[in-house]
Amino acid sequence: MKIAMIGSGYVGLVSGACFADFGHEVVCVDKDESKIARLHANIMPIYEPGLDALVKTNVDAGRLSFSTNVTEAVKGCDAVFIAVGTPSRRGDGHADLSYVYAAAEELARAIDPRTVVVTKSTVPVGTGDEVERIIRETSPDLDFAVVSNPEFLREGAAIGDFKRPDRIVVGSDVEWARDVMRAVYRPLFLNESPLLFTSRRSSELIKYAANAFLATKITFINEMADLCEKLGANVQDVSRGIGLDNRIGSKFLHAGPGYGGSCFPKDTLALLKTAQDHETPVRVVEAVVQANDLRKRAMGRKIITALGGDVRGLKIGLLGLTFKPNTDDMRDAPSIAIVQTLLDAGAIVHAHDPEGMEEAAKILPEVIMADSAYSAAQDAHAVALITEWDAYRALDLKKLHAAMAGDVLVDLRNIYRPEDTAAAGFKYVSVGR
Repeated sequence: MKIAMIGSGYVGLVSGACFADFGHEVVCVDKDESKIARLHANIMPIYEPGLDALVKTNVDAGRLSFSTNVTEAVKGCDAVFIAVGTPSRRGDGHADLSYVYAAAEELARAIDPRTVVVTKSTVPVGTGDEVERIIRETSPDLDFAVVSNPEFLREGAAIGDFKRPDRIVVGSDVEWARDVMRAVYRPLFLNESPLLFTSRRSSELIKYAANAFLATKITFINEMADLCEKLGANVQDVSRGIGLDNRIGSKFLHAGPGYGGSCFPKDTLALLKTAQDHETPVRVVEAVVQANDLRKRAMGRKIITALGGDVRGLKIGLLGLTFKPNTDDMRDAPSIAIVQTLLDAGAIVHAHDPEGMEEAAKILPEVIMADSAYSAAQDAHAVALITEWDAYRALDLKKLHAAMAGDVLVDLRNIYRPEDTAAAGFKYVSVGR
């Protein structure tokens, strides 16, 4: 089949490369000429493990190409995916759909009859209706269908998630459009990946509901971690104990500094705004958003407390800046609020991240970037582990301690065992233990 992907960012590029790997003919489109030029040179605009090799393989095989011309790209396509950004809108927190609607207006004048327009971007309920209205207003006699097909890709594991999904959600009541989507996902369907057909509005809500529920699990275990510290319990034991209940499950029950990234913060906020607009408050999600925002700065104060409450003029080394491992994404990363809390208290912050320092430097210009974990720790009064990169899981603790001026290690991901850190000479602080 022939597929066009409008938007060559995280979702569009990963999805396009994976569709091409299935054997489809795919063109990824983007208005950013410099991005397309870099992709032609096999320079990825994002860090995602394995993506550069996957893109090169399919470009070399002639199945994947890149373009800045929407009109040419969509000609003869069976399906055109809209995979543009939907960031939180400044001022009110609603999802900014301007890029989605601009793509719809352009597609209205370019697509062939019987093309399926697929909203892959994360969009509020009812967006598909508006996309359909925009196209129909411009081309009233055109035979087309608008389908919702939300993505469920984890940054750092996106290729595996696309090729081995828990489910594929398709929102459409148009049978011929469903047939096109069955053909698009046929390689996965043959491997028994569940293909769930719903109404378009249900599909749009599934994405937001899923992310809100996962964000709730993260926030819940973080609050249990705080309670564990007060009661002398161990949050890791609590997490295992409740996670073994298959009604609850063990995933997303790891205490830490709070959630961040490109999805959970904006999607929970967009869900809140949608609910408020329809006078149906979602109190649980409201509490989750508030608790997560408060937690990030609380983790900064946790580091300050570990140093006796006064960090003015003290050097603190941070390990990990991105919101999670295996990405260079700094969007709403907990490290941002933690750094700001430390700077506000007068600390001097040095940091290291395996992939995120270039992006972090744009957001955190006062942080001094180090070329290794040990360099970040050099002469530091405390080291705080923020992101659980593999590179930090087996540090030489004695070497780390020897590099420091102090002896405080704050582990916000509970990577290390207290007895091991004590043996290396650290005063060790973790989360919920």
